[in-house]
Amino acid sequence: MAVYADLIFYNGNIYTVDKDRSQAEAVAVAAGKILFVGSNKDAKQFENNETEIVDLQGKMVLPGFFDSHTHASMGGVEALFTVDLNNCESQQEAADAVKKYMDNKPDAEIIIGVGWGNAIGTGIGPRKEVLDEIAPNVPVCLYSEDHHSAWVNSKALELAEITAETVNPKGGVIERDPSTGEPSGTLRESAMNLIEIPDYTVEQYKKGILAYQKMAAACGITSAHEPFMKNGNVIKAYSELEKEGKLTIRYRNSLYVDPEKGLEQVEELVAEREKHSRGSYFQTNSAKFFIDGVVEGATAYLEEPYEHIDSRGELVWDPEIYKEAAARLHKERFTIHIHSIGDASTRISLDGLEYAESQDEPFDSRHAITHLQLVNPEDIDRMKKLNVVSVPNPYWFMKEPSYYFDIEEPYLGKERAARQYPMQSLIDAGIIAASASDYPVTMNFHPLNGIQLGVTRTEIGKSDEHLINNPAERTTLANMIESFTINGAYSLKLEQLTGSIEQGKKADLIVLDRNLFEIPEGEISQTKVQLTLFEGKETYRDKDFIAVTS
Repeated sequence: MAVYADLIFYNGNIYTVDKDRSQAEAVAVAAGKILFVGSNKDAKQFENNETEIVDLQGKMVLPGFFDSHTHASMGGVEALFTVDLNNCESQQEAADAVKKYMDNKPDAEIIIGVGWGNAIGTGIGPRKEVLDEIAPNVPVCLYSEDHHSAWVNSKALELAEITAETVNPKGGVIERDPSTGEPSGTLRESAMNLIEIPDYTVEQYKKGILAYQKMAAACGITSAHEPFMKNGNVIKAYSELEKEGKLTIRYRNSLYVDPEKGLEQVEELVAEREKHSRGSYFQTNSAKFFIDGVVEGATAYLEEPYEHIDSRGELVWDPEIYKEAAARLHKERFTIHIHSIGDASTRISLDGLEYAESQDEPFDSRHAITHLQLVNPEDIDRMKKLNVVSVPNPYWFMKEPSYYFDIEEPYLGKERAARQYPMQSLIDAGIIAASASDYPVTMNFHPLNGIQLGVTRTEIGKSDEHLINNPAERTTLANMIESFTINGAYSLKLEQLTGSIEQGKKADLIVLDRNLFEIPEGEISQTKVQLTLFEGKETYRDKDFIAVTS
């Protein structure tokens, strides 16, 4: 019995991202799957009177994009329910934004904000006194744009009983006034947990996830990995949205492995995974470890001390407990996803994965390390040997002045700063690179921005040679497209389902207004996503996209 297409795209520049990087003119879709990929002539056999025909007139078609590390729900709720500090260039501007928010919500019992840049408070960070002036009686907790520091007022410190006598928690730092020893108002890493923040409700999370989906569809994203499922409300929100048929992105998310719970949480994580391992659009089959912090907070764990302080940073986990936890989760067939910024942190991360592999029969684990800001060459070799997937963040591959020149060079020194964020070295070693935004750390998470930055390694709109960040690590356009498509699928064990335009796979497709291979590399980010299909259904259409149909 003949099978006919619901939709056929003709006259396209269809870049399939299959193993041969082949191109085609036409693609046919039926029942949410790709029915045919090939020539215009051969596609005709799948037409009937009910087939929608679209003449692309040379427009480019790619597989739907993956974001292999995005905090979708968190970014969504923060955009809807907190003070936006992303455009604040000073502590006073941030305080003014908080004051405006308080004026509109005079009954608020706690003020939460997100997005201040670490450059507004280098060293010990922004001060509590700035917030005390506008909010002496209500606790204020403002998270940095990287979410690894919190700026709080005196009321928040008082309620949390944080004083000069409070010791730094494991893996965290309470910044202190150097003359008095009193908490100065900035908390790093696990010290942020000393402030009790009420969780968002299930309904708030649902609204946040739906808000994220709308933004993501406009960027061509059809699959995502959220690596921080920490509480029941957010998990329940995803589950309810799937039951309601409202998920328009395929989520494969990670359960958070809490260093304070150590080994005792493994059974709990297994039970939670089993509840959510069979959904079509929402699953939690992996486990997330934080091993260190971030350079801008001087909490990334380094082989050699920072330049500006006598410290190598902070380890979130005791290395031996981490190794045992990783081994137990590996034995339970979790895929392990690790946050690692510093070179020493990555070495310890690999020690744990190597130990886990040695304690069990091999399986297709696809454990991953994300961020990888500093990596020693020998550890790149170890990553390949262990078949570890890399999840780099190309959006950060630039010399952004307030970070590179004000923080990274002074903190790391010129030599280390100049070798940040390997990408081509990972690819040359044969390591799968699945790119990610880390939204909302990266607010503009459009994959085309990430693709351009992976190719150019300089700020969008800039072309000065001295602003190229580690030029030896520039990679090709083809490699970057793979990192946002088939490699993302591989990292989440979805490559048989999606990630390339091949017969039988899900019809996750995007239409671009121009062919990326025919434009200057500096124009990649200017390219528009004109149409996004998720399993053959339209989730985004640009207002300027006029399909020529027949």
